[in-house]
Amino acid sequence: MNPILQTKDLTIAFGGHVAVDHVSFTVEPFHFKSIIGPNGAGKTTFFNLLSGQLKPTKGEVIWKGEDITKLSSMKRTRKGIGRSFQITNVFPNLTVLENVRLAVQSQRGVRYNMLFHFQHFKEFEERSLDLLKTVLLDDKASSLANNLAHGEKRKLEIAMLLALETELLLLDEPTAGMSIEEVPAILEVIKLIKAKKDRTIILIEHKMDMILDLSDSVTVLFNGKLLADGTPQEIMNNETVQSAYLGGLYDDNAS
Repeated sequence: MNPILQTKDLTIAFGGHVAVDHVSFTVEPFHFKSIIGPNGAGKTTFFNLLSGQLKPTKGEVIWKGEDITKLSSMKRTRKGIGRSFQITNVFPNLTVLENVRLAVQSQRGVRYNMLFHFQHFKEFEERSLDLLKTVLLDDKASSLANNLAHGEKRKLEIAMLLALETELLLLDEPTAGMSIEEVPAILEVIKLIKAKKDRTIILIEHKMDMILDLSDSVTVLFNGKLLADGTPQEIMNNETVQSAYLGGLYDDNAS
């Protein structure tokens, strides 16, 4: 099976600081890969390079055999790469259902038109409700997004990414800012998406129990370089990885 995503010597420097340093990385279709690393490892910067928020100083991003290094983030989304952020990104004054329906309409190429009631596009509403069931938010469909709890907003954001029919989900710390009580719900949503086996997922997360529970493989970044890549168990037993996390180098709030 050919990789769905590859990077070749991907590098970005800000002045004299090399944030991502010649990282070559491969992900197979329908694979669940997690990225971990201590403070300053370059994880979120690497995500920004994959999704097109940043352009590399050197190297390539390959999507299903096509070089997309120079494509904008919007064009990458249209090709099937969806990105969530550490800060939620929803329309607060629209209902939960309206947020998802707008994403569905966008994917279908239908612009918002004040002259047409939403019921003219019933299939969009049905699709939106199905997605809300996937992320366990169907009971909140008529609620304003602004009234959702933080964890619920994260689930809504994931539903909007799914509405765009993304083949690859880049999830950047989906549990960031959540209370302990909220984490199991977002974990259940991610498990449901993984169980469908119709999308590839790359996750940045600091909760190691979550990493071990979800991941098919784990990539470790350290000082911008690829330190190790393997199964969760191989990574946990890797002495080089263990030493990178000693001495207080690991910070649960780092990116």
